[in-house]
Amino acid sequence: MKQINNSIKKGAMMIMKAKKLLSIILVGVSAVSLLAGCSSGISSQDSSAEETAGSTQEESSEETEEAQTDTQGDTEESDQETGASDTSGAGNVLVVYYSATGNTENVANIIAETTGGDLFELEPVEPYTDEDLNYSDENSRVSREHEDESLRDVELASTTVDNWDSYDTVFIGYPIWWGIAAWPVDSFVENNDFTGKTVIPFATSASSGLGESGQLLADMAGTGDWQEGMRFGSRPDEADVQEWVNGLGL
Repeated sequence: MKQINNSIKKGAMMIMKAKKLLSIILVGVSAVSLLAGCSSGISSQDSSAEETAGSTQEESSEETEEAQTDTQGDTEESDQETGASDTSGAGNVLVVYYSATGNTENVANIIAETTGGDLFELEPVEPYTDEDLNYSDENSRVSREHEDESLRDVELASTTVDNWDSYDTVFIGYPIWWGIAAWPVDSFVENNDFTGKTVIPFATSASSGLGESGQLLADMAGTGDWQEGMRFGSRPDEADVQEWVNGLGL
């Protein structure tokens, strides 16, 4: 009997050990399954986060490109509305002038400022001095040139204007000498083609009017649409010059 009891006890102990071992195995399996589930969840979350980040970057990039496109479009529309361009000078106006004492130069500057045009000064190679311009002295340079027309061929430093063909309107200014245009402008008129251009003479004088000075230059040129022009006094008023220019409808 004693041996039987011992055998029963040993059997019971073995069964208990087997149950514990089984329990440990089951716990291990559960833990592994749990870890696998967590890993899968984390992987899924990481993947979702990456997709979200990628989507956000793509959307941000698209929005930036759209903003740049809109900005460029607005700039182009603004340029079109304001008439912005690469061309210089308003209305392609050129103001050519010869000034003996500065009076004609003053008028030329006002015309250029009013029209937004460019200036071109006619400069004799041999400039006129105060003595040369003494009209009361029959031996002065201008007096001798007046008496002898062959002396009126005054050489200029330049008669060539850059981009001459680009100008539609040309103002030509000069002082009045003995009722006609000061002859230093003659070389410029003779050496340029005014075809297709509107030419507007202007002059300064203490007492003489414009006379036929503009018409004589037009005949000399032989080309261009020459207008009547305007004469101003020795000390021209800026407002008067501006009013005249604005009335031309350029």
